[in-house]
Amino acid sequence: MTFDVVGTLIDFESGLSGCLAEIAAEAGVTIDAEEALALYRAARYSDATDLFPDDLVRVYTIIAPQLGLPAEKAYGERLRDSARNWKGFADSRAALAELAGSYRLIAMTNARRWAFDHFSKELGEPFHAAFTADDTGTEKPDPAFFEKVFAFVESEGASKDDILHVAQSQYHDIGISRKLGMTNCWIERRHAQKGYGGTIEPEAFTEPDYHFTSMAGLADAVRQARG
Repeated sequence: MTFDVVGTLIDFESGLSGCLAEIAAEAGVTIDAEEALALYRAARYSDATDLFPDDLVRVYTIIAPQLGLPAEKAYGERLRDSARNWKGFADSRAALAELAGSYRLIAMTNARRWAFDHFSKELGEPFHAAFTADDTGTEKPDPAFFEKVFAFVESEGASKDDILHVAQSQYHDIGISRKLGMTNCWIERRHAQKGYGGTIEPEAFTEPDYHFTSMAGLADAVRQARG
């Protein structure tokens, strides 16, 4: 099984909005979390981007004036560094531990290696292997990212046909995994919320092979299928 990490296993939306809310409280203002995520999304996916989460420094200086927050670079660095403390979704760690007992789990994240190391620790170090933006030199949905993983899987005697790709992002993962002929599983983390939050909206919705609203749901289904 291959996994997107940020947004699927790690609750980056709460991490981002929580840090911004702390800065806002210190500045004596309040912010709306969904508005902040929408502004983040627009700023993050502009042309002049850096690797994630280093890019949060640049993003913060763009969105801070729109949120009434101080625009100093130090606050952007604080937002970037908050990634070290972002939490996993409540069901992530247990579900991954259970799945790791039967499958090789491979992380595929657009985050840099330094951030992934913190995420992996938060999740209980469940991964057999991990590919970050530093390792691939690119970000999903670039097919080249996936090709790196396919080559690794083949080196271990398997193929992409043996992979179940698990992710919450229609844009970064579900759509491209379908185009590449992978079996995929959509974890719809925002099933109870409107919009796409901090994740860019896809041009078209891709119907996944499997669909759950939590990692717990996936783990339960696998358990039942295995008897």
